[in-house]
Amino acid sequence: MDTPHAASTSSITVPTGHAVPVRSITVLGATGSIGTSTLDLVARSGGAIDVVALTAQSNVAQLAELAIAHRAKHAVIGNPAHYGELCARLAGTGITCAAGPTAITEAASMPADCVMAAIVGAAGLAPTFAAAGQGRRVALANKECLVSAGQVFLDHVTAAGAELLPVDSEHSAVFQAMAGNDARSVETITLTASGGPFRTWSKAQIAAATPEHALKHPNWSMGRKITIDSATLMNKGLELIEAFHLFQVGVDRLAVVVHPESIIHALVSYTDGSVLAQLGAPDMRSPIAVALAWPQRIATPVKRLDLITLKALHFEAPDEDRFPALTLARAVMSAGGTAPAILNAANEIAVEAFLSRRISFPEIAGLVGETLEAAAARGLAVVAATLDDVLEVDAEARRLAAAVLDDTV
Repeated sequence: MDTPHAASTSSITVPTGHAVPVRSITVLGATGSIGTSTLDLVARSGGAIDVVALTAQSNVAQLAELAIAHRAKHAVIGNPAHYGELCARLAGTGITCAAGPTAITEAASMPADCVMAAIVGAAGLAPTFAAAGQGRRVALANKECLVSAGQVFLDHVTAAGAELLPVDSEHSAVFQAMAGNDARSVETITLTASGGPFRTWSKAQIAAATPEHALKHPNWSMGRKITIDSATLMNKGLELIEAFHLFQVGVDRLAVVVHPESIIHALVSYTDGSVLAQLGAPDMRSPIAVALAWPQRIATPVKRLDLITLKALHFEAPDEDRFPALTLARAVMSAGGTAPAILNAANEIAVEAFLSRRISFPEIAGLVGETLEAAAARGLAVVAATLDDVLEVDAEARRLAAAVLDDTV
């Protein structure tokens, strides 16, 4: 039986067999790993996909380079201090330029068949909401929309009649394994985790881990923040929260298994005893291709699986004693309301503190846990009705986390 906090009957809208092919795209977060992988596939389309707009936060040189290479119509830099440089780099190209958070949200609202929402962190909330408001396709790589905004975001997607496709490899795998099946026939959705760089480390070794150690992911090439989240297993906790909203199953039907090879990305177990798994090389261009082409398929250059070479795949239970972030994520998922938003905000503060060497690796989860306790004492974990409500809780949670951090260091 589902828990009392099972997802509501409201569900997301996903493309059907009659979905319109993607002929134009805007990429939010174009200079990140998801953005550049998306543009790699766009370049391989042979001109079939036009680039409407590209955005980045501060990497103005790469943004300009990508905009010119992909003949974008518009480029936006989030940091206004780089506006002059962006315009200078794009002078004579015919590409219009803009700067600032509002300009990024405006770019997300420009007509395009698909918006790749790949801005990391809460900064991606408003632009992704704007993209969904178009009523077209949103390829979702921003975790905060579902972790922090949850049902508020899904209600917005439904009201706008938008198509929402997950880009995370695990959620894309579940999406593919559930295609054509009713969520009521699902017994368990299992997300796989690589275990990160510290999977075999003792607690004592983990306590002495440096940012350099944590940033050496064994399988994936990702941004710094998500790589640290993978090392703590917080990333998998956030993905559980996302899966809860995306696939409309109860908390008790979501599981995690550690799979070091990262070949199986998720498994869906059905009431008839069948288990459907999606396999593929650990390359984000595969799930991105699904989001761009569904219900069709497009060619990608990813490495093909050779089961004979692989020989064996391994699985183990996650160790929540060494990696307590997963326990924290399960707790806020069950609590509901804005508890996940508080967790996410506190985690962003904690990860940055670790990367700047202000706290140790184990103190990441410790800081998040203390912030959750402080937020609960203040009655901050309420039910949000609007994006503004979510943003207000996010800001307050960051202030709380910063205060806890100051008391810690």
